[in-house]
Amino acid sequence: MPTIQLRTAVPGLKSKALGERRIRAVARGLSHGTPVYVAKAEGAMLEDVDGNRYIDLAGGIGCLNVGHRRDVVINAIRRQLDRFLHTCIQVTPYESYVRLAERLNELTPGKFPKKTLFVNSGAEAVENAVKIARAYTGRPAIIAFEDAFHGRTMMTLALTSKTHPYKAGFAPFPSDVYRVPFAYCYRCSYSLKYPSCDIFCARHLEDTFKRVVASEEVAAVIAEPVLGEGGFVVPPPEYFRVLLEVCRKHKILFIADEVQTGFGRTGALFACERYGIEPDILVTAKSLGGGLPLAAITGRAEVMDAPGPGGLGGTFAGNPLSCEAALAVLDLFENEDLSSRANELGDDFQRRAREWQKRWPMIGDVRGLGGMQAIELVQSEDKREPATEETKQIVQYCYEHGVIILSSGSYSNVIRLLMPLVITNEQMSEALDVLESALQTTYEKKREAVAQPV
Repeated sequence: MPTIQLRTAVPGLKSKALGERRIRAVARGLSHGTPVYVAKAEGAMLEDVDGNRYIDLAGGIGCLNVGHRRDVVINAIRRQLDRFLHTCIQVTPYESYVRLAERLNELTPGKFPKKTLFVNSGAEAVENAVKIARAYTGRPAIIAFEDAFHGRTMMTLALTSKTHPYKAGFAPFPSDVYRVPFAYCYRCSYSLKYPSCDIFCARHLEDTFKRVVASEEVAAVIAEPVLGEGGFVVPPPEYFRVLLEVCRKHKILFIADEVQTGFGRTGALFACERYGIEPDILVTAKSLGGGLPLAAITGRAEVMDAPGPGGLGGTFAGNPLSCEAALAVLDLFENEDLSSRANELGDDFQRRAREWQKRWPMIGDVRGLGGMQAIELVQSEDKREPATEETKQIVQYCYEHGVIILSSGSYSNVIRLLMPLVITNEQMSEALDVLESALQTTYEKKREAVAQPV
C-alpha cells in the first residue's frame, strides 16, 4: 500500500480555512513553504488537518533526524513533566543540564577539556559563540562566508549572506563582520577548478588579512561544514584543514556552525569528523532536541570560561524538557546506527540523482554529504543561470503529490533533502519517485515553453 494518501486536493478545505485565518492573524514576515496545516506526525510521515498523508523530506528544516515523536524522546519528556517544567537554570539548577553538558563535552570532536552552554535556538547559540570568542581573544572582528546562513537575529544577520528575504530592510547590522568566498566549487568565485586550484579559497584568507582586516583584530572565523540555506555546498575534503592552519597561525578561533549538519545528518555525529578537524567552538541546535527547542555551544574549556559569571545565560535557556529530550536523542545515536543510515540514504539518492542529471540538463550539480543531499537547478549548464522559478514549481508539485520538500541556495534554485534518518527504504523510494516526476514535468513544461513561437 502506498505511504502517500491524498484524500483531497492540496491544500484541502481545512488547510485553506486556516490559511485565511493566518493571513488575518499572523505577521506576513513569517512565511511558509507549503499551504499544508499539520494534524499529526510520526516517523517520517505527516498528516494534515484534511486527512492527507505526506512523506516528510524536510524534517522541520533538519530538526528531526531521529524522526517525529520517537518513543524514547516522548517518554523522556513525559517523565520530566511529572517532575517540573521550569525553574530557570540560573536560579535553581537541575541535573539533566549538567549531564547533557558532560555528554556533549565527551562526544564533540577534540581531545581537550571542554565546557558547554545551552540556549534556545541556533541563532542564539551563534550569538553566544561570538560573545565568547570576543571575550577570550579580546579582538572584535569575525570572518564569515558568502552563501552562509547563521540566523535572523541582528548579529546573525550580519553573519548571514543572503540578502532577500533575510537582510533587506533590517540594516544597520553589527559591525566588524567581514565576508570571504566559500569553497563553492560549482560556482567558484575565483574561476578556478578543483583540485588544480590547491584550495586557493582557503589560502586566500592570508590576503584578506593584508587587504581587508588585520589578523590581530580577528577573534574568529565561523563556518558551516556544509552550507545549509546556502545550498548544501560541500567543500573539498582538505578545505577545512587548510583553513584551520591559517587560523592557528594567527591565533584566530574557529567556530563550526553545526546547527544543520550536526547529529548524524552528514553520516557522522558531527560533520567536523568527516573533515578530521577539531573546532575551538562547535555550535549545535535543531536535531539536538528531537523536536524541542534547544541549542548548545561547546568549546575549549579555557575559551568557554572567558566570560565572567552572569555574562551568559537566558531565562528559558537549557530548559529541563529539552535537556531530557536531548539526552534521549543521544541514547538513540548510541543504540542505533543512524549515521550509517544517513550514508545509505545519501548513496541511494546520489545514484538516482546522477541518472536524472543525464536525462535533464537543468540539473547542473548533484552534491551532498551523508543524508544531507541536494540538486542545483540551472537554465543551462554552460552559463549556469539559476532556475529559480522551476525550483518553485518542483516544490509545489511535490507537496501537491504528497511529498514535503525544501528549496535553498542564495539563488533559491537548490532542492535539498533533510528527511528523518528513520525513513524506510519504501518511503524514500516513493518520495523520490514523486521528485522524479516533478523534475520530468517541470522540464517538459520548460521545453514546451521554449518551443512556442513568440
